[in-house]
Order: sequence, then structure tokens, then C-alpha cells
Amino acid sequence: MAAQSRLAGRVPEGLDIGHGVVVPLDEVQLRTSRSSGPGGQHANVTASRVEASFDVEASGALRDEQKRRVAGRLGAVVRASAQDTRSQARNRELALERLRARLESALAVQRPRRATKPTAASRRRRLESKRRRSDVKRGRRRPPQDG
Repeated sequence: MAAQSRLAGRVPEGLDIGHGVVVPLDEVQLRTSRSSGPGGQHANVTASRVEASFDVEASGALRDEQKRRVAGRLGAVVRASAQDTRSQARNRELALERLRARLESALAVQRPRRATKPTAASRRRRLESKRRRSDVKRGRRRPPQDG
């Protein structure tokens, strides 16, 4: 009983993605498998790799516009995996954090770019750079043959 109450404080209710969106953990599928790479006997017998996947279209936490934005940038199913540590619990935390970060970046609305004119100083630097490059290339030419 004490172990359950201790774990209850650490297990989040959902992924707080920002933008007013919290994805409940029951919308995230977690799969475990054996981790690849070295690790000896421990890695050969434990399923410490964790893959978190999130079905964008089936989500009730995202509005239609947000679903379109995420699906357009990341696809219909967003996945994140972790096999960094020997602990399945820690890899689960890492996979969920990576999934949260991917969703957060996909939901971010890009500010429209405002067209600006080059400054006088930037035009001057550009022309000076072109002049220097021209001089370098002129110096590489063969001298004219008098003939």
C-alpha cells in the first residue's frame, strides 16, 4: 500500500503539452521491448526499451485545428522511444517527455514572417564582399599575352 501511494505522486495524470492542452495518459500507448546494443546478460533478459505512441486523430484532448497541425507536421501517429537507461521506469519517463516535447513543438504556431528591406549597412557590406571576391578572382586570371 505504501508503495502505491509513493508511486501515485510520481505518475503524472497526463502530458501537459502547453497551449492549454493536457493529453491523458490513456491516449498514449506504451510498448516495451528489449533494448538494442551492448549490455550483457541484463539487456538480454529485460524489456527496458519503451516506445510511446499517440494516435492524433483518435485523441479527445486536441481540437480539430490542433489535430490538423500535428498530423501535418508529424503524421497521424506520433512516436517517441527511449532505451537510454537500464531502468524501464526511467525509459518510460524519457519516452513520455520526448513525446510531450514533439507534440509541443508541433502545436507551436509559427509567427508569419514580415518582409523587411535590407539596411544600408547590410547593402554596403554585401557590395564590399562582392568587390573583394571579384578582386580575388581577377588576381587568379592569366596575364594577357602580348603577341
